[in-house]
Amino acid sequence: MTIMTPAPTDQEEEEMLVPRSDLVFEGPQPMEAQAETGNDVEKQPPEDPQTSRFTWKIDNFSRLNVKKLYSDPFVVGGYKWRILIFPKGNNVDYLSMYLDVADSANLPYGWSRYAQFNLSIVNQIHNKYSIRKETQHQFNARESDWGFTSFMPLGELYDPNKGYLVDDTCVVDAEVAVRKIVDYWSYDSKRETGFVGLKNQGATCYMNSLLQTLYHIPYFRKAVYHMPTTENDMPSASIPLALQSLFYKLQYSDNSVATKELTKSFGWDTYDSFLQHDVQELNRVLCEKLEEKMKSTVVEGTIQQLFEGHHMNYIECINVDYKSTRKESFYDLQLDVKGCADVYASFDKYVEVERLDGDNKYHAEQYGLQDAKKGVLFMDFPPVLQLQLKRFEYDFSRDTMVKINDRYEFPLQLDLDRENGKYLSPEADGSVRNLYTLHSVLVHSGGVHGGHYYAFIRPTLSDQWYKFDDERVTKEDVKRALEEQYGGEEEQLPQTNPGFNNTPFKFTKYSNAYMLVYIRECDKEKIMCNVDEKDIAEHLRARLKREQEEKEQKKKEKAEAHLYTIIKVSRDEDLRQQIGKDIHFDLVDYDKVRSFRIQKQTLFSIFKEEVAKEFGVPVQSQRFWLWAKRQNHTYRPNRPLTHLEEAQTVGQLREASSKVQNAELKLFLEVELGLDLRHIPPPDKTKDDIMLFFKIYDPEKEELRYAGRLFVKGTSNPTEILNKLNEMAGYAPDQEIELYEEIKFEPIVLCEPIDKKFAFRTNQLEDGDIVCYQKSLSPESRQKLRYPDVPSFLEYVQNRQVVHFRSLEKLKEDDFCLELSKINTYDEVVERVAQRLGLDDPSKVRLTPHNCYSQQPKPQPIKYRGVDTLGDMLVHYNQTSDILYYEVLDIPLPELQGLKTLKVAFHHATKDEVVTYTIRLPKQSTVGDVINDLKTKVELSNPDAELRLLEVFYHKIYKIFPTSEKIENINDQYWTLRAEEIPEEEKNLGPNARLIHVYHFTKETAQNQMQIQNFGEPFLLVIHEGETLAQVKVRIQKKLQVPDEEFAKWKFAFLSLGRPEYLEDSDILFNRFQRKDVYGAWEQYLGLEHSDNAPKRINAAYQNRPTYEKPVKIYN
Repeated sequence: MTIMTPAPTDQEEEEMLVPRSDLVFEGPQPMEAQAETGNDVEKQPPEDPQTSRFTWKIDNFSRLNVKKLYSDPFVVGGYKWRILIFPKGNNVDYLSMYLDVADSANLPYGWSRYAQFNLSIVNQIHNKYSIRKETQHQFNARESDWGFTSFMPLGELYDPNKGYLVDDTCVVDAEVAVRKIVDYWSYDSKRETGFVGLKNQGATCYMNSLLQTLYHIPYFRKAVYHMPTTENDMPSASIPLALQSLFYKLQYSDNSVATKELTKSFGWDTYDSFLQHDVQELNRVLCEKLEEKMKSTVVEGTIQQLFEGHHMNYIECINVDYKSTRKESFYDLQLDVKGCADVYASFDKYVEVERLDGDNKYHAEQYGLQDAKKGVLFMDFPPVLQLQLKRFEYDFSRDTMVKINDRYEFPLQLDLDRENGKYLSPEADGSVRNLYTLHSVLVHSGGVHGGHYYAFIRPTLSDQWYKFDDERVTKEDVKRALEEQYGGEEEQLPQTNPGFNNTPFKFTKYSNAYMLVYIRECDKEKIMCNVDEKDIAEHLRARLKREQEEKEQKKKEKAEAHLYTIIKVSRDEDLRQQIGKDIHFDLVDYDKVRSFRIQKQTLFSIFKEEVAKEFGVPVQSQRFWLWAKRQNHTYRPNRPLTHLEEAQTVGQLREASSKVQNAELKLFLEVELGLDLRHIPPPDKTKDDIMLFFKIYDPEKEELRYAGRLFVKGTSNPTEILNKLNEMAGYAPDQEIELYEEIKFEPIVLCEPIDKKFAFRTNQLEDGDIVCYQKSLSPESRQKLRYPDVPSFLEYVQNRQVVHFRSLEKLKEDDFCLELSKINTYDEVVERVAQRLGLDDPSKVRLTPHNCYSQQPKPQPIKYRGVDTLGDMLVHYNQTSDILYYEVLDIPLPELQGLKTLKVAFHHATKDEVVTYTIRLPKQSTVGDVINDLKTKVELSNPDAELRLLEVFYHKIYKIFPTSEKIENINDQYWTLRAEEIPEEEKNLGPNARLIHVYHFTKETAQNQMQIQNFGEPFLLVIHEGETLAQVKVRIQKKLQVPDEEFAKWKFAFLSLGRPEYLEDSDILFNRFQRKDVYGAWEQYLGLEHSDNAPKRINAAYQNRPTYEKPVKIYN
């Protein structure tokens, strides 16, 4: 079912967004600078965006048996859109959801469209707990879908108590605003505002907003600049230097600044940059770390001077003269939002006096138990007051964290001396005027599962506000910075839409203030001081100037690239240095050879003079060879340059050698030495001369090295150069040697023996070919060596892989490492692991591959012999990992795979207890087999008792399993399997009896609609013809053992399709329940309405799942 209604236009971007593609990106994978803030009015087209809301109701959600599901298309802005969901997650334990261009396949070449949108999973019980995520994207053929791989945890979605699935229906909302043009890339923050932004590393917007706030407190910035650092420090290893570098760039750079050096100095890896943390937590951790780093320096105590205040906790007896006080310091204050209209109300609550009387009397020394009053008063406030607003709190009724989006006001000027200093202790210094001016507002947009952070700041405390949103800085007015960040609800007037209710509706604003920074008026001059170059250490200025010059040079080189040719020259020295160390295959890594940047108009003869100066090789002794790519994708020196070619310019030569635009010119410099080791002109090369390169292999040391090169006659055979090869290797002149040609190494190693009896040409050798040789070995010697010959060694080198094994119980720690080969079979890998773990049976080892994007184990382990080789285990789409997870099973894996494991909750017939059993049976077993197995484990009320198996979901019985049903397709991941004894009265139902479903429920109102929420344990009950509700109630009370006083409050209703019809004691129930079948009978049931007093429990399916959230830590 789909409904179109107009959407609210309040758009703020959301972090943790990814393109959905079949190369699955899991976990947050934002693109650098891909997101644009929603408030760039000057850059938007004059027309309003075309906006609509689309609602998608998905029935039988938990029973969807597809990997992905598309909604019907809907039209916004003349374009067709649809929603794409992965009901069981896109290879993650989260619901994955994206906005998709429905007709992308039929659109013309080069199409693109821009949309701001938010996606929601509606909470059908409490609308305010709906999960909503926002973003924007430029859609095109390459990225035709965009959204959230980790939208919300599956455990939360499928939890019956949470309200996201009601009657197994999921409601998805999409609000889409389409703009035809958006000029994001041409916007220049520095030019428009005088300030620059910070680049987002993945999910670091929370850090960016805090860093901008701290940077714009000049006294703090000056103190950071004055922290002692030296020119030998590395920013990536020194927090003070990294912060100095970042602040300097924010002050003097023209473009947005990267934060990678700073996060590296924190000891964070890429994984940490993709974890969103809490701003308040980072603020505390960073200040503590800086305080520690400032100790014993000229700026020691700066953090305390700026941010430290003190309050006094007191308990004062009412009837005796006794008072207990304790002074405490704070760097920030946590203020309640819930139940408070504004900051003053929060301060009132902070200093509220609590009475200790009755059972809660205070035990005063020497006076015993006394009536007392308890409270907090402030001794002093800091010059910079940081107020953390408690927007997130734990909801005990729902057993989850929730975001408080209530309206909460904060003033431009905050007077903490108001009402005769009601917040201050009598001991406070009355001469200090605690009048504060608002400096910055940190905003969180989104929900409890993630969102986006940005900051509104007044850098000079003038009337002009600026919004710092990652890379983008924009001018804003005071209304945008203050009133629009109060939160609360906003009324949205819908467009006239025939056939729909057109009354105004309110929607919750998910963007609101989360942290406030105030500066005290009397300290304003000191705090807002001038910070210029003289505050910055000379070595830091020099370093950053150097970096800037290098950056400018690179920029210049890039702009002038079309005028220059890059020539890379390799020599024998490079081959000698690299082969056997950096490389084993081919001859040279061109990234590590001398590079020349030469103007294209330069004659090649002039370039040779440059080479003579660089390498000390006279021009007449230089001969250059061109490289060529062969059919087998290897590169080899192919032929020397002709005299005609050497007369050309370097630009002409490059164009002739490669058709690729701006390709580098790669050359090999052949240099010959005479007997006196002096350079001599290269000998003339005839058609019969072949230049070969030689490598030597030592099988005992397992080492390969470069031996040199030789010219041979194509018509001669290898026996003629054996003495020379022995001499090059340092062998005895009569040493028997084996020769191999290294042909290629991708996709497989090809290295074949050379027949010494045949001529070089007959062996198909040509210029640039590589010959590897080694001593000949006896069969006995070969057996003792791991890699006795060149082919086996090269194959080992090509496939060797160090694998880091981690226990599934400790996901972030390497347990041990093994050097394996990518062509090791499944059996060889598990045998090595078993050997390392001291296990006798390798089949009890089960391995799980690593997900390179989420840095977590993949959801599915590797089946027994389910992959051929180690290489297959390590590949994850287009990436290769070096991590595998292992677990040790109690039975062999092949045996386990032949079994179906089910968790069955057994409800005892007479005792109030539920025990969960793990049943393992062959997959072809039936429900009857499960029941028979269960009978051997459980305590029955009598030996002849019969059992049945039920499927319970959302506190409703969805199915009674026939005993003949195969267990292979039963899924116990999201719903519960319940076993119970069949009561005698249910066994032989006559025509005058009926089996009905009985469920507990409460009524709640959400979105002005009454909602039914089921809870507790559902059960089946026999009713008889003519039996009144009063008679049935007696049996129900006895069954459930509810006390009379409590049971009197219960109401009884007949529910059909979620609508209650309340019953009187005289009503005959039998007449209401006309359905003959029990399957599907959850649509009609007898409802017991009463309050849910049971303690909230975590869904058993999820309570043992590992959590991947980490606290903020700064390690260095």
